[in-house]
Amino acid sequence: MSLQSATADMDLLGMEFWARPEKERLADFARLRERGAPVFFPEPRIPFVRSGRGFHALVRHADVVAASRDARTFSSEPAATSPEPPPWLSALLGTPMVNMDDPRHARLRRIVSRAFSPKMLARIEAEIQATATRIVDDLIAEGPRDFVPQVAARLPINVICAMMGIPERTRPYVLRRIDAMTEYSGVRGSLTSPRALRLLGGNLKAIADLHRLVARLGRARRQNPTDDLVSALVNAEAGSGGGGRHDGERLSLRELGSFFDLLLVAGNETTRNALSHGLRLFTENPDQRDLLLADFDGRIGGAIEEIVRYSSPIIQFRRTLTRDHVLNGHPLKAGDKVVLFYPAANRDPEVFPDPDVFDITRSPNPHVGFGGPGPHLCLGANLARMELRIMFRELYDRLPGLRTTGDPVPLLSSFDNGVKSQPFTFSRPS
Repeated sequence: MSLQSATADMDLLGMEFWARPEKERLADFARLRERGAPVFFPEPRIPFVRSGRGFHALVRHADVVAASRDARTFSSEPAATSPEPPPWLSALLGTPMVNMDDPRHARLRRIVSRAFSPKMLARIEAEIQATATRIVDDLIAEGPRDFVPQVAARLPINVICAMMGIPERTRPYVLRRIDAMTEYSGVRGSLTSPRALRLLGGNLKAIADLHRLVARLGRARRQNPTDDLVSALVNAEAGSGGGGRHDGERLSLRELGSFFDLLLVAGNETTRNALSHGLRLFTENPDQRDLLLADFDGRIGGAIEEIVRYSSPIIQFRRTLTRDHVLNGHPLKAGDKVVLFYPAANRDPEVFPDPDVFDITRSPNPHVGFGGPGPHLCLGANLARMELRIMFRELYDRLPGLRTTGDPVPLLSSFDNGVKSQPFTFSRPS
């Protein structure tokens, strides 16, 4: 079966598609899965960004997993994000890990994996618990208004800043710049309007501001190391003293800035979105909430995996073919682009029985919500799981009747399945 062209009534690059209700988009992804072969979507030339002839949409679980595992064939260079950034942007701000292949990617991943070692996660667990407790204390004092700024946005950014050693007084500054970074949706239709160009300018300024902030911190930690993550990343690791080939590795200040970008988007947005989607899913599925609360320790692991599968907090990443390749019987050429659509893969009925049912007992649950298997599997997945476990326990233990009270306001984006606002309520504890 040959590769197919997109149908006229479905445009995965257009703002109109991503503005549609999620159920309609998932129905379109189901139609694409039924086509069998990856469907080709042409890309027009876009001002200020690199553009090619188009991409093949990978929407079947098997295709997404195969492309994720084979990084030599499905390259993350020149960019894993859509639209692909122009070359001058990397020269200005550096290249993030998601846009790298080995050996550069392997070197950086080896260094930044220090952030997510069992020792580091054990040390940060107390900080996560203290942050979750403060959040619920403030909720009880303030009353419910909007779950996103009161809970979902607060937890991960405070945890990340605590890991990096960023002082509390600076964290509101960081959060404002994260909001500016994610406001640019990356959807083609928005790129031609003056408002979208202003958003893009604000996005780039926010990234530059955060790079300057973390570079100052990195220089300070090189002179006076502490026990925070920045110190671990910018100072040479002594290793075991045996002269191993990885001894003495550290991040440059530019690499530190690119890692901070990635941590703030991937590490922040995944937890933030999963918290917001999770509260809505437990409200809409009270039987699943009751099942969780009847055995929190026994069920929370499965609940987190199902929230991530069902909501797919990150929507897509792009790959470029380094050589001719046959994917599940379908030929691709060197230089072709493919886009891995995680929400589509996570609803594939060939892998997930009743995929549109939210079921915290689902097992096995081989979702690709943290990226598919392979070298780009999310390094921070276990940190996100820990944050979600602690925050949901604190919320449900202390706030009886916690539930959403209306529809969420979604972020218009083709990359981030974000929630801008979510009304909610709870009963004040007696």
